[in-house]
Amino acid sequence: MSTADGSGATGTRERIVLAASRLMQRQGYDGTGIKQISTEAGATFGSVYHFFPGGKRELAVAAIRHGDQEFGDFLREELDRVDDPAEAVAACARTLAAGLRASDWTDGCPVTATALGSATRAPEIQQAAAAAFERWRGLVAERLRRSGLPDADARELAATVVSALEGAEFAAQVSRSEEPLLTTGRQLARLISSYR
Repeated sequence: MSTADGSGATGTRERIVLAASRLMQRQGYDGTGIKQISTEAGATFGSVYHFFPGGKRELAVAAIRHGDQEFGDFLREELDRVDDPAEAVAACARTLAAGLRASDWTDGCPVTATALGSATRAPEIQQAAAAAFERWRGLVAERLRRSGLPDADARELAATVVSALEGAEFAAQVSRSEEPLLTTGRQLARLISSYR
């Protein structure tokens, strides 16, 4: 059981996962080492392997699952904040853009950054990333269905929304500009509105 100050076995594991998620989000899987993760988490090198005997790959899967949960919570809150689903998606893009700017363009998608370059050689990482994207598409599709869209349209639009936001987030990082996300949000809103 985790204690309030984050000490204890569960607290240590959680700190390790959080550190791995943040570092891999900024540096990718290949650019992040176990020693750096242990230092960032304030944990011993041995404790990392105690909690993750499968090493860096097992830790990357845990980091992806953490990023999946974190972004899924964000997505659900943003989509439910506004009644109109088209405006909710545009608002989501604006919030992502503001967060990316605030991080000095370093905090993109934790799942994508971790999976890129490693998924082809680590099927467990690929599967965790695929599950994350599937869950996010499901959250968006559910929101669209609640607004009255038929299931098939909601699922296809959800896939478009998630893919477009992912691409726009990467483009915003590379260009160090909010504009790719803002433009994508506006266009996605128009697309969603056209289905009503």
